Amino acid sequence: MATLLLPFALLQSNQDVMPGPGASLVWLAISVLTLAGYWKVFVKAGKPGWAAIVPIYNMFVLLQIVGKPIWWLVLFLIPLVNVVVLVFIGIELAHRFSQSTAFGVGVALLGFIFVPILGFGAARYQPASA
Repeated sequence: MATLLLPFALLQSNQDVMPGPGASLVWLAISVLTLAGYWKVFVKAGKPGWAAIVPIYNMFVLLQIVGKPIWWLVLFLIPLVNVVVLVFIGIELAHRFSQSTAFGVGVALLGFIFVPILGFGAARYQPASA
């Protein structure tokens, strides 16, 4: 009987595990770096940098930067569709900065690495051709 209860005891003891201060600092550094990258991307695209820190409005501005209609905001509310839309937006953002499609997938899936490269790198914004 004791062997049957052992997994439950281990499960209960693991539920109280919290990340340490080191993990919190790493998360904070990654978040600040990503935010700064988006700020620089917005400025390069001729938009206000502060828009990167305002929830929902930042997606509105990002859709303007990539040249997509504003109604795409609704697509972010649909589960699984929002992931696909995020990949499309990442690819289009990469194309606006003369980067490859693979770079765009990186922007969508590993934004904390690729967005600062766009923001702080030498890439220049190319608006959508009419």
